[in-house]
Amino acid sequence: MPVTHRLAWASTALVGAAATAVFAAAAPAAQADSSGSFIGQFHKLTTIASTVPSNGDVNPYGVAVVRSSKGSLVKCNVLISNFNNSKNLQGTGTTIVQVSPRGKVSVFAQIVASKLPGSCPGGVGLTTALEILRGGWVVVGSLPTRNGMAATAKAGCLIVLDNRGRVRETFSGMGINGPWDMAAIGNGPTAELFVSNVLNGTVKANGKVVRNGTILRLVLMVGGPRPPRLLNITTIGSGFPQRTDPAALVIGPTGLGFSHGTLYVANSLVSGINAIPGAAFRASSAGTGRVVTSGGALNTPLGLIIAPNKNVLTVNGGNGLIVETTPSGRQVAKKMLDSSGSPPGAGALFGLGVAPNNAGVYYVDDAVNTLRLLH
Repeated sequence: MPVTHRLAWASTALVGAAATAVFAAAAPAAQADSSGSFIGQFHKLTTIASTVPSNGDVNPYGVAVVRSSKGSLVKCNVLISNFNNSKNLQGTGTTIVQVSPRGKVSVFAQIVASKLPGSCPGGVGLTTALEILRGGWVVVGSLPTRNGMAATAKAGCLIVLDNRGRVRETFSGMGINGPWDMAAIGNGPTAELFVSNVLNGTVKANGKVVRNGTILRLVLMVGGPRPPRLLNITTIGSGFPQRTDPAALVIGPTGLGFSHGTLYVANSLVSGINAIPGAAFRASSAGTGRVVTSGGALNTPLGLIIAPNKNVLTVNGGNGLIVETTPSGRQVAKKMLDSSGSPPGAGALFGLGVAPNNAGVYYVDDAVNTLRLLH
């Protein structure tokens, strides 16, 4: 296989935040409070660090917690991808930063479009799609624009980096069209990436809703010093609503999380969570799957992960809340993470991840370009 094998609200405030350690490596593992909620036990918000690197990139999007040290990756640190450049143009960010629990920040990678080893239509604009595979292989999505405007958005690609931040290959085409977010599972020498795509006919529709959003499953062979090898791609979800937006660039299916055979999807445009059954093995599209929940505390859910108690955690682009939902669809808890802006919390929250020892939830706040912790 050759190497051509992937909503953004603009923010202007830059914050340099010194932080302290907010959990110890030996902290007891937290699971759920007496009501069965995972986030219900947490009541404190702590700023860990600014996510702005020396080149000025802003709008932190993707979050991936490092589970084991390898190369330049350090266990318990957090990788964060930036979507905007220093001029705050969406779809032009090129950096992945690594942040320690004590707030030390370093650049894991700065990706140069002209030096990519394979095709990435449109260039580099790093999205919320960010995962770390076995061996420290890092995969990040690119949905690039030429000038920060949706009219110039291109299909992009998935960019694969080694554990020292060096780009080794790209995956493009084959249904990859505006990769927006991602989830990963591993099974021995193989890994599966689930990728949401938001550009299928979206730019041409010029702000009108089109129901062309897709979820792809990529099966990769992972192992040894060679880059992951793409085995196949299957469309397992389709028909999700999406549209361009003057402030958000594009709104469509975003966060993904896999649990007990089911892939959960943040169906952002309708403020819902959908579920695709048999996601790891199905050979055809389930359409939009079944509706798990909609409305209630949900308001443009973007990032999505699975909590240790198997509930679904989502962060809202519309009201600054993190919301916890059971697999049966009951919204059991919510917490305010960002009340700034108008409406409160508008467009501030994107990627999130469970902290080591289940000691809280990391999330990026792109209203102030920081990594924060709910604990």
